[in-house]
Order: sequence, then C-alpha cells, then structure tokens
Amino acid sequence: MCYYNGQRVTRAEKIRLMQLEKLVADFDFLNSPLQEGFDFGPNAVLKPISGKEDYDIVKMEWGFLPTYLQNREAVQRFRIGYKDENGKWITGYDTLNAKAENLFMNEKGKPSMYRFAAKERRCLVLSSGFYEWRQIFPKNKRTGLPLKTPVKYPYRIFLPDEEYFFMAGIWNPWTDKDTGEHVDTFAITTTTATGNILMEQVHNSKKRMPTILNEELAYEWMFGKLSDERIIEIAKSQYPWQKMQAYSIAKDFKAALDPTEAFSYSEQDLPPLVLPIAA
Repeated sequence: MCYYNGQRVTRAEKIRLMQLEKLVADFDFLNSPLQEGFDFGPNAVLKPISGKEDYDIVKMEWGFLPTYLQNREAVQRFRIGYKDENGKWITGYDTLNAKAENLFMNEKGKPSMYRFAAKERRCLVLSSGFYEWRQIFPKNKRTGLPLKTPVKYPYRIFLPDEEYFFMAGIWNPWTDKDTGEHVDTFAITTTTATGNILMEQVHNSKKRMPTILNEELAYEWMFGKLSDERIIEIAKSQYPWQKMQAYSIAKDFKAALDPTEAFSYSEQDLPPLVLPIAA
C-alpha cells in the first residue's frame, strides 16, 4: 500500500497536464519530502473545477471520509477503531488507499463507499516519490532455514525523468455536523504490482502500488466522461517499471532531516533488487 508520500515541487516548476499550465500559487504545502498517511494531514491535490477542463491545486485531508460521519469523534472511531458496548474491539477502516478493483464493489460484494467518488470526484495526487517496505526473511544461523518473522527495509520509489508525477485519486467532501468544520478528503488509488518487476520485489508482501498516470491518462482521469469499465481500466493501469527507480533508505527515515537520503545495507542483510538489463 501507499502510506508515505513526498510532495516537493520547486518554485521554478509548473504543474504540467497535457496543454494545461498553472503556476503553483502556494508553496507552503508543496515543500515536504515526506507526508505520512496516518497523520491524516493536508496534501497537495489537483482538483477539477466543475464544468471546466481546468483545475485548482488545493489542500485535502489524506484519508477518505464518508459524509455520514457526524463529527471528529466519529471520524476517530471510523479510522482507528473502538470497543463496542460489549467490550469487543471493532476494527477501523483504512481509507488512505482505495483498491482499483474495489472502487464500485467492496471485497464482500457490496456497493463500495468509493463508488460515487470514482464516478464523479476523481482527482490527481502530486508526488515526487513514495515509500514502501520490503520484507526479508533472515536465515536461522543454526538451521539455515528462513525465520518466520521478516525484517522490513524501507525504500523510496520515484521516476528519475520526472521531478514530480501524478497518482490517481478520488475525493469526498466532509462536514462536522457539530462544529461546521468542512474539509475535502481523498484516497490514493492503488493497483496490483504483479507484473511490475520492480514493485513486486520492493513491496513483496502485498505486491501493490499506487496508480501512477502519465499525462494523457491523468487528463482523462480528471476530465473524461468515463464509463465504470474505463474508470476501473485506468485505475488498474501500471506505470512501466523501466521508468521507475527505487533505493533503500534508513529505517528511521521518518525522523531524519532528509528522509529521501539513500542508505546502504549489507547484501547479506538486504539482497539487491534483480532487474533485467536494458537492451
């Protein structure tokens, strides 16, 4: 899954989308190399302007919220979980990511909370690089067999030819019925990494990745009048692994001054990624 993201855009950069160009107006929230999803903080999102083939760059709260939630207390219970009146723990909902295959029907075969947003409120999430964990099962020194508990190593994944890129997203407005607070919330769409040689090895536990869109698909995702089938098709698309790069970073990267800095581990602890040699 995608739970950590970077959104660093220089003042000289323009947000390019097909023939659209819009200067970045507020750089305060476009200068963070690391956004942690579980902070549920503001992220930079390209939000279409209703009735136009144009967009605004806005702040949205990461973590899709259904409109029926009454207040922030209900949001906390929804996201984190809670104990019911019998003391049973009710697990919360992870809505930082929305699986492409479940945009309209959830895993239980019921209508998804994302279905209307997928049809009517699609957006793009800016990224300069995202973060995933690779799991390695060290061998028992006595038996030589892999241990049951893996060691997790963080990686930063980026597009070397693009200073920033677009992730498919869906958004939903939410209002606190008690205080009147209003925010727009979003989820990053994810797809399977099966077939993407790089991401299969990096995110080797769940083998998923954010849906990264080239400019043509990004334009269609935001502005196209799309059928349900086309929405799912775009949401499931995989960015070519040949245009992506990944490198290991320190395990305490979240506390580092520069979380994007590369960190090398011994090959005995962390075997290198195995990628085909380009012809």
